[in-house]
Amino acid sequence: MDYLGIDLSCALGSLRNGEFPEKDCLLPLVSKLLGYCIVAASTTVKLPQILKILKHRSVRGLSVVAFELEVVGYTIALSYCLHKGLPFSAYGELAFLLIQAIILVAVIYYFSQPIGTMTWIRALLYCAIAPTILGGQIDPVLFEALYASQHAIFFFARVPQIWENFKNKSTGELSFLTCLMNFGGSMVRVFTSIQEKAPTSVILGSVIGTLMNGTILSQIIMYLKPQVKKEKKVK
Repeated sequence: MDYLGIDLSCALGSLRNGEFPEKDCLLPLVSKLLGYCIVAASTTVKLPQILKILKHRSVRGLSVVAFELEVVGYTIALSYCLHKGLPFSAYGELAFLLIQAIILVAVIYYFSQPIGTMTWIRALLYCAIAPTILGGQIDPVLFEALYASQHAIFFFARVPQIWENFKNKSTGELSFLTCLMNFGGSMVRVFTSIQEKAPTSVILGSVIGTLMNGTILSQIIMYLKPQVKKEKKVK
């Protein structure tokens, strides 16, 4: 029995015999299910961040460059997975994350008026180059090098935001829910990538994502702690 690339016959056969499925049968099934759960959750992962900006009409504490680099990283990662022919459950969330990331950057631009000339240039360059990358219309060797570079892109996409948080001792308008889902999704993706026998570079990207998203999440928790004011003693 195969449904959406998930082979249920092994697990169902064991359960019919009153036995618990063996590891070699259970782990691939769990990996597939978790993969599709990530894809489903990814459809709304950036929505809390977008809604928080719209509600407060502010991008206080947010690094524009960080979110722009995130769009570039998602574009490269998605195009690479499409080019490699990986199963949808192994990368499907990238499509939804890319769409939401583009909307999020547009919202940040709107509330960051006036927009500088360099910002417009970066946006136009992306619109001109992205279709070619997503279509895989580049040299295979260059494609591999580009994908290898996206790990650095995601790393440096998080560094400006981490530094901004540290400098301000505040996470501004960052959404806790979005960061939590990013962190959880990265952790699960490490497991599913290994089970799907994805290239080492794909697994490395998930590990880096877990570390960086975990750092930002810890900053939100740390800086959201209410400060206890010391009461002055009456002499």
